[in-house]
Amino acid sequence: SNRDEKHRRSPASAPAVYKAASGNILFPKDGDAGGTWIAVHENGNAIVFLNGSFVAHTPKPPYRKSRGLILTDLIDHPEPYNAFLDIDLHNIEPFTAIIWDDNRLFEGRWDGNDKHISELDKSKPHIWSSVTLYDPAVISKRNRWFEEWISGTKGPSQDEILRFHQFTGDGDTHNDLKMVRGQVFTVSVTSLSLSGDQALMRYLDLRNDLSFQQQLVFEKS
Repeated sequence: SNRDEKHRRSPASAPAVYKAASGNILFPKDGDAGGTWIAVHENGNAIVFLNGSFVAHTPKPPYRKSRGLILTDLIDHPEPYNAFLDIDLHNIEPFTAIIWDDNRLFEGRWDGNDKHISELDKSKPHIWSSVTLYDPAVISKRNRWFEEWISGTKGPSQDEILRFHQFTGDGDTHNDLKMVRGQVFTVSVTSLSLSGDQALMRYLDLRNDLSFQQQLVFEKS
């Protein structure tokens, strides 16, 4: 997950394990609202958020709650898929949620009025780009980069995925995967690897040229 943010946003803290009502959760914490854009629970479930749903929207603040705190609400539930279906999203800014729930993969979108959710084929690779930053032509181009890359690798390692997220593009700094566009730039890259008994989160702080990693052992039910 590449996080593209404005310069004025406070830096996020490196991934750490936090105790929640339902158990331990690993995530990098947003420096402003205290939420996150990627998290994994000790029960093995995980969520990644992107800003926007299907099309770019016009922000209409103030919103009732940060989207990053919506993510922490969802991951603090034993069934985040059902939590997405049940949660009240009135006056929440549109977002896309990639939900890994009990070994199943879902895509949930909130468009500001309605929820849309579908199950995806977990055996196939997928890529997403935020519709708030990238228009359909650029998203299509990024999808082609991904398809070309994935066709040339056999089950990419976490290192290879991190390299893809940092160095893929055609020299257009506005739209390369690691982007710089005026006051908005890629501030970090986060990679989450789930194995049989643990998660490994690797975090590249591009603002300060630092890297971190943190493990979370799954609690056996």
